[in-house]
Amino acid sequence: MRKILKVMGKSQKAMGNSQQTKRESQSRAVLPFVRRVLHLESWILNFESPTLPLGSRILNSVFRALPLESWILNYESRAQRLESWILNFESRAQRLESWILNFEFLLPTAFCLLLFAGACTPGPKYGKPTVPTPPAYKELAPAAAGAQGEWKASQPQDQVIRGKWWEIFNDPQLNALEERVDVSNQNLKIAEAQFRQARDQIRINRSGLYPTVSAGPNITAEQLSKNAPNPSTKAGQNQGDFVLPFDLSYEVDAWGRIHLTVQSATASAQASAADLETARLSIHAELAADYFALRGLDAQKQLLDSTVVAYQKALDFNTNRYNGGLAAKVEVAQAATQLETTQAQDIDVGVQRAQYEHAIAALVGQPASTFSIPVSPLNEPPPAIPAGVPSDLLQRRPDIAANERRVAAANAEIGVAKTAYYPTLTLSAAAGLEGSSITNWFAWPSHLFAVGPTLLETLYDAGRRHAYTDQAWAAYDANVATYRQNVLTAFQEVEDNLAGLRILDEESKKERQAVQSAELSLTLSTNRYKGGLVTYLEVITAQSVALSNERTAVDLLTRRMNSTVLLIKALGGGWDSSKLPQLSGQGQGNAGGGNGSRGR
Repeated sequence: MRKILKVMGKSQKAMGNSQQTKRESQSRAVLPFVRRVLHLESWILNFESPTLPLGSRILNSVFRALPLESWILNYESRAQRLESWILNFESRAQRLESWILNFEFLLPTAFCLLLFAGACTPGPKYGKPTVPTPPAYKELAPAAAGAQGEWKASQPQDQVIRGKWWEIFNDPQLNALEERVDVSNQNLKIAEAQFRQARDQIRINRSGLYPTVSAGPNITAEQLSKNAPNPSTKAGQNQGDFVLPFDLSYEVDAWGRIHLTVQSATASAQASAADLETARLSIHAELAADYFALRGLDAQKQLLDSTVVAYQKALDFNTNRYNGGLAAKVEVAQAATQLETTQAQDIDVGVQRAQYEHAIAALVGQPASTFSIPVSPLNEPPPAIPAGVPSDLLQRRPDIAANERRVAAANAEIGVAKTAYYPTLTLSAAAGLEGSSITNWFAWPSHLFAVGPTLLETLYDAGRRHAYTDQAWAAYDANVATYRQNVLTAFQEVEDNLAGLRILDEESKKERQAVQSAELSLTLSTNRYKGGLVTYLEVITAQSVALSNERTAVDLLTRRMNSTVLLIKALGGGWDSSKLPQLSGQGQGNAGGGNGSRGR
């Protein structure tokens, strides 16, 4: 209000000055007229002079009277124009006074307009992309369940995988190893550091919502040259300049650009958090798969060790028969060959086991040279895993959640690109102290200040803003396509592992029957050989078939455990989208229509 009253005082002063100016201009206009009157008086005196001829004086008076009449008419026209200008000036002064009185009402109105503009944030309103979702998994349909009926769609009351999903296997050694992953795995630490980077980006973008204050003290001593062109009066004198300025700059987020960047950074940080959970799930699943593969190799070695013992006994038996003249030398050689081949296979298992052990050491963050896992053959069947329904998969997979958050970030970036079409309003202010010496630096007359807004609008950029908007739309379309493709891949992975478990279960049952038949065949062949009815070649054949079937049974059990782990991974482990961090500054619903379709 003080500024408004000051402006009103200036207006009144201007009106008073205009009246004074009118009087002065009238006085200046009268002076030539006075001079003309004096000149006319001088002419009359000359006319009366007897020295000039009468005709000459008459002609001279006529010629002088004509310009005088023209001047008088011109003066009257100028006086009328001056009077009209004075009236026009008074009208303008009255309008200025009226505007000043209404200024206090215009300022709140302008502020409300800015708030309304901020509410009209450009860009499309976000909605999750739609994906085709089947009502149930094909492998869990009654036709696929078969006569056993082991697989069925999970009901709401069924137990679901939660938290530490590896505990479902009831293996203390596995539980101990899995607990070490979150503490020591370096790849997991990389993903966690990347999440912290994305989270800090939110703070960086949110800082744009607040003003920036800076200070730059400056002390300068100078002496002006006396020989410079047009030297000042202070040339040759030493003088100082002590400045302590404070600058404030604030960008008014009238169009929501800063809020949109915060939303984009928030969605990106949530995507990074989901990436962290994806890496965590992958590492835990890889550890479990390697662990069960190692235990499967332990079962293979246990089988081969027992087989080597049996073959050694068979070789000893044939050697005794040969020494007693009851068997040929070729039968001893055949028994020795069978034994040595099996021993080589037994040794070869150690190579793969060492590799899996070293891989587990890297996953738990320990040097392979100082890490070892005791032998523990695999013999337990895999537990039953509730698969749920396909619609739950969109909430349970962290990689799908990460893709969906990236779609939200790309949607916000479209709004950021569109704000470039609108002007940027910046409020700037500066204040401080400036003096010529330390003694007067902090005195009140040394203060200074400046304040004012800046409105910047791009008038021509050769289509750059349009290209940025098209680029943002293209990035959005790419993220939507990636999201939908990952959803399809997730459905595929679940169906693959469900089918694998179902088929491997059926194969395991047949393989157990085959093992029993092979063991019976080996027993009969051995008895026939001991009775002298067949050669040792039939025994060797039965031994090979029995060993092959037993190793296949162990391999099938390992594959079933691996498929169970992969199914848990495909289902998202014990994670769901409600565990995404609710970071400050989150806002999805911002920006036109539907499910985020392009709509251009």
